[in-house]
Amino acid sequence: MAAPLGRLICFPHAGGSANFFRAWHQWAPADWEVAAVCYPGREARSAQPCLTTMADLAGQLADALAPGMDTPTVFFGHSMGASVAHEVAARLAGRGAGGPAQLFLSARAAPHRLRRTGTGDLTDDGLVAHVAKLGGPGAELLRDPDIRDLFLPPIRADYRLVDAYAAGPKAPAVEVPVVAYYGEDDPGPSPDDVRAWASLTTASFDARPFSGGHFYLVRHEAAVVQDISGRLAALR
Repeated sequence: MAAPLGRLICFPHAGGSANFFRAWHQWAPADWEVAAVCYPGREARSAQPCLTTMADLAGQLADALAPGMDTPTVFFGHSMGASVAHEVAARLAGRGAGGPAQLFLSARAAPHRLRRTGTGDLTDDGLVAHVAKLGGPGAELLRDPDIRDLFLPPIRADYRLVDAYAAGPKAPAVEVPVVAYYGEDDPGPSPDDVRAWASLTTASFDARPFSGGHFYLVRHEAAVVQDISGRLAALR
């Protein structure tokens, strides 16, 4: 099998998994590989403790991804994953490891627009209600006590990471093009919060809205991947 021309690496949302992106390969360019990172504490890494600081998570992922940066690579991150993608990109650039050629960021406020919410400290019922309000895939399954016990710990750990990150240091601007996607009815970051990513790149910036809320991506994943694919033409 020929080596891929490039790679699209996806970063999941808080509590999310690599499986969220399982269908993306069918809309991506045939000569590009689609991969997704798996955070500790879920799926194949379920036996590993969840990480609760961005420094630890982004540092581990930068270590893992650095050897493959000789292949043209772009990052896509949804919600928390957008912050993770930005932090990993900045760390790779700081090491001289190349980093991604473009950043595609979804449903996430720019770092300087983030605010601590305290979501990670909610009761179990409160956290389940918050996830349900955002409309994430499988949120209704958390009503089952057995499933809740399995999936709620990584969700809580991720929200605690997000809160700590909102109050802590952030990576600087990157030197690659940034594209931001968002749902027009997202109860989280406002369109202005998302467009504020423009100040986090020294290259070009674009933003594209979609109908829907925080998980607009579930309904529009084909359109988003096709939009990304069109923007990859410059790298082909």
